[in-house]
Amino acid sequence: MPVTTAPPTAPATPLPTYADLPALRRQDPEIADVVLGEAARQGDTLQLIAAENFTSPAVLAALGSPLANKYAEGYPGARHHGGCELVDAAERIARERAAALFGAGHANVQPHSGSSAVLAAYAALLRPGDTVLAMGLAHGGHLTHGSPANFSGHWFDFVGYGLDPRTGLIDYDQVRALAREHRPRAIVCGSISYPRHPDYALFRDIADETDAYLIVDAAHPAGLIAGGAAPSPVPYADVVCATTHKVLRGPRGGMILCGARLAERIDRAVFPFTQGGAQMNAVAAKAVAFGEAATPAFAAYAHQVVANARVLAGALEAEGFAVLTGGTDTHLIGADPAPLGLDGHTARTRLAAAGLVLDTCALPRGGGRGIRLGTAALTTQGMGEREMAEIAALFTLAVREPDGPSRRVRTEVHELAGRFPPYQG
Repeated sequence: MPVTTAPPTAPATPLPTYADLPALRRQDPEIADVVLGEAARQGDTLQLIAAENFTSPAVLAALGSPLANKYAEGYPGARHHGGCELVDAAERIARERAAALFGAGHANVQPHSGSSAVLAAYAALLRPGDTVLAMGLAHGGHLTHGSPANFSGHWFDFVGYGLDPRTGLIDYDQVRALAREHRPRAIVCGSISYPRHPDYALFRDIADETDAYLIVDAAHPAGLIAGGAAPSPVPYADVVCATTHKVLRGPRGGMILCGARLAERIDRAVFPFTQGGAQMNAVAAKAVAFGEAATPAFAAYAHQVVANARVLAGALEAEGFAVLTGGTDTHLIGADPAPLGLDGHTARTRLAAAGLVLDTCALPRGGGRGIRLGTAALTTQGMGEREMAEIAALFTLAVREPDGPSRRVRTEVHELAGRFPPYQG
C-alpha cells in the first residue's frame, strides 16, 4: 500500500527571496505546499545527482519574470510576433555571452533541453537513415545516442563504441576501427557517466579520416569547460551541444555552439524545424548564468567541484566501493557497490532512505548497474574536501543497513545538509 505524507508547512531552510510565496498560497495552496515540500527536501537531504545543481536567486528571478509572458518565434530582428524589442535584447546578450564564454563563433540559446539541442544538431547535419557512431547505451551513452525508445534510434542507424572492460576508459582503437568499417556520417563524443576527459583531438582525427562530422555532447562537462576546469571541445568539434544546468548552474535548458559555417543550418534546425517559440524567460536566465560563469568566482567553483569529486572518489574507494576508472577528472563519479555485497539499485534505495540522493549507472563489464553521483550541487552549497570524507563514511553506513537507515545516519545527513543551506533566504 502506498504511503503518503503531508507536505511540510514550512521548509527546513529559508526560501530564496525570489519566491512570491504568499501570492502562490493565496491563489493555489495545493501547489504552494508542493513548492514548500520540494524546498524542504532540497534543504534537508544531500543532492548528489550528477545532473542537478542549485541556480542562483538571480537566475530564478529571470525564470519567474514577465518575460515568461512573451511569445517570440524566430530570432532577434526577425520575429514572427510584435513587441519583441526587449526580448531580442535578452537573446542577443545570451548569445554573445555564450559565444564569448566558450570561444565559439556562434551560439544558439533557444533549445529547451539538452535533448532538443542534440535533435537540432542531427537535423542540421544528418538525414534519416544516416549512420552515426556514438557511445553505446550500455557503456554510458545518452538516450539521444541511439536508444530504440528515442527519436535517434528510430531515424538513424547508430553503431555503438564502448569502454575497455579492464580500465573503464574509452577504447579509441575500437572507435577508429568502427569508423573505418561503417563510415558514419557523424561521430558523437559524449556520455552521461564517463568521469574522464575525452580526447577531443583524437576524435577529430578519426572524424577527419572517415569524412564524418564530429558532434560533441558536452551536457555534463559544459560548466567545467566554462570555468577552465576541463578541456574545451570547441576547437575540435563541428557542433557542440550542451545543457545550461548541471555544473553550469543555469536554468534547465540547452544550447548549441558552432562556427560561422554551420550557424545558419543550426539556427534553422532549431527554429522552425524542431521548435516553435523560444522560452524567453529561460533565455534571459541563461544569459544571467553565462554572465555568472564568466567570473573568477565561478572558475574557483568549477575547480573546487573537481577537487571535491576526486576526494569523494578516493574516500569511497577507501570505504570499499569499486570506483570506476580508478577516480575522476570531472564532477562525475561512478562506483560499483558489489564489494559491499549489493547492486546499484539496492544501494541507491538505501542511500535515498538516508537522505543521500543519487542515480544508478551502467557498469563497463557484466551488464550490471553501479551508482552515479556528482559534486556540483554540494560544492554550490559551500562544501569542501572535509565534507566529502564525511559523506563517504555516511555512504558506507547507509548501504550496510538493509532494514532502513538508522536514526544516527539520517540525523547526521540532516545536520550536514543544515550546515550548508542551498539558499540563505
